[in-house]
Amino acid sequence: MRTRLLAPALLLGTLAMFAACASPAPPPAPAPKGKRVDPATAGSISGTVTFTGRKPAPRYINMGSDPTCVEAVGARPRDQSVVIANNGALANVFVYVKAGLDPDYTFDTPTAVVPLEQKGCEYVPRVLGVRVGQPIEVTNEDPTFHNVHAVSTINQPFNHGQPMQGSRERHVFTAPEVMVEFKCDVHRWMTAWIGVVAHPFFAVTGTDGSFRLEGLPPGTYTIEAWHETLGTKTATVTVGPGQAQLTSFTFTAAKTGK
Repeated sequence: MRTRLLAPALLLGTLAMFAACASPAPPPAPAPKGKRVDPATAGSISGTVTFTGRKPAPRYINMGSDPTCVEAVGARPRDQSVVIANNGALANVFVYVKAGLDPDYTFDTPTAVVPLEQKGCEYVPRVLGVRVGQPIEVTNEDPTFHNVHAVSTINQPFNHGQPMQGSRERHVFTAPEVMVEFKCDVHRWMTAWIGVVAHPFFAVTGTDGSFRLEGLPPGTYTIEAWHETLGTKTATVTVGPGQAQLTSFTFTAAKTGK
């Protein structure tokens, strides 16, 4: 009878010992990211990019190596690496939020294809922005051989030929990278620059030098303005709920030749 009473006690003791030695329960998994910008409190940053001081001397491209290019745009078209309006407005500047955005925010990836043309033996547009995961499509609009050579350091570089007019090359970048240079090894003057970002807060200045970043959640941001030969400028901007903030960038001298 005594043995029967001891058995349950021994069983309970053994279970208690195993419970004491067991690993503690793992902490709860963090909440999944997916915060969305509230349109009711979103603000914006806009402004202009200008050049001051002595403008760089105009440069011209020698396209004489390909009669097709000469027929399309002439033998010596003007180089488009620095485009400054009479009032100093600077075109082809990539302006984007470099830092300060809460990484918990989630943004839908656009499905619209971003076009980049090889036209008149130049890349058009020269500077553009694209989201991570958004497709770009490069088209050969010229009746001559081109190739698409992406010189990236974070994303996978690639180099594909486009032998005929109408050839198309579609690609998707998988990581942020500012900037990715596109070249054509057949026509070495051909250049384009693509800013790949993980969020929608970027713009490229036109001939009026203006830019606008819309739909920003309240916060303090580092805004960078990038130019292919003049370098970069940064500004710190704080956006309150529903605020429309202004900031400007001024470039003064070329950092590197092109």
